[in-house]
Amino acid sequence: MVTPVQTQTQPQIHPHLITTPEQLSHLFDEVGTASITKEVTYLHPHYRAMIEASPFAVLASHGPEGMDASPRGDAPGFIVVEDEQTLLLPERRGNNRIDSLRNILSDPHVALLFLIPGAGETLRVNGRASISIEPALLERLAVDGKPPKCVLRIQVDAVYFQCARAILRSRLWQRALDGKPDLPSPGTILAALSNAEVDGEKYDSELPVRQRATLY
Repeated sequence: MVTPVQTQTQPQIHPHLITTPEQLSHLFDEVGTASITKEVTYLHPHYRAMIEASPFAVLASHGPEGMDASPRGDAPGFIVVEDEQTLLLPERRGNNRIDSLRNILSDPHVALLFLIPGAGETLRVNGRASISIEPALLERLAVDGKPPKCVLRIQVDAVYFQCARAILRSRLWQRALDGKPDLPSPGTILAALSNAEVDGEKYDSELPVRQRATLY
């Protein structure tokens, strides 16, 4: 009896898939002088002004289970510039998932993207975070007498502004004036994902009061 020869199937390589740095570099022009000059390793006064004007930032982190990016927001300047190398980010009340904080315990590297309503440019900060519960620091960053749960002390490694193209293309701030889009409510989403174990209408009706009562 002749045993048939088994051939090993070779993985197919998509002809349009970019797989090397060389291929990638051919897609783009050389980096302009301005794009290099704008990156510094400290919080320049101009960058400090952008942080102090920002009421919203996205915090990116990495941990054993992968990447995470989560919003942070409060009154402009809520992320405090302690000095040229340090930012203080108060952790207010939230959903208690603490995905970002768990990530930081295993990998301190974080990134921040600051948005400023009405401004086209955004600000990007890369650094390393530690988690502090120093009593004096918590008291200093309290709002309405309510201290944050903890404070992220972020040591800055790189800072640079991002040009306005993404904001201009998205018309982000103009669209904000158009009113709230027609989207499923949080209760509707939870009811669907839980097979109606969550009462969506009840959740939505209680949400505004709960959010106001637990902002800080």
